[in-house]
Amino acid sequence: MTKDVLLTISGLQFAAEQEADQVEIITAGDYYKRNGKHYIIYDEVMEGFEGSTHNIIKFSENSLEITKKGVTNVHMVFEKDKKNISYYYTPYGSLLIGIDATKVCVDESEHNINVDIKYALDVNYEHLADCKIKMNIKSKDAQDFKIS
Repeated sequence: MTKDVLLTISGLQFAAEQEADQVEIITAGDYYKRNGKHYIIYDEVMEGFEGSTHNIIKFSENSLEITKKGVTNVHMVFEKDKKNISYYYTPYGSLLIGIDATKVCVDESEHNINVDIKYALDVNYEHLADCKIKMNIKSKDAQDFKIS
């Protein structure tokens, strides 16, 4: 895996009595591996706000952490069969979120890493939605590496 990667993150939320809400981002990022853990670093811009949010994704076979600093601030931890609680600070105020992961799966090859997560999302101790996150990290050296 090279330092320069293309990161695709797609998420899906299934809230009660609502249609599924899907979000997808594709961005360039930096990758490295240290002490058996994978790290992805990238910046994201939120429409309508000045500044950006610096993102660090750290993961291993059984867990994933997302740290955001900037326009939004949060440290989210996804560990299979364990509930983690954190405050999510947004420009509109803060939310107490609970993340109860039921699946954390990492599939790694020479130029590609796929991460698949399923979890229940609580806001202020109330179940909000069942969610999925799929990530694909593609090495610059992969034959199908493209930034359009």
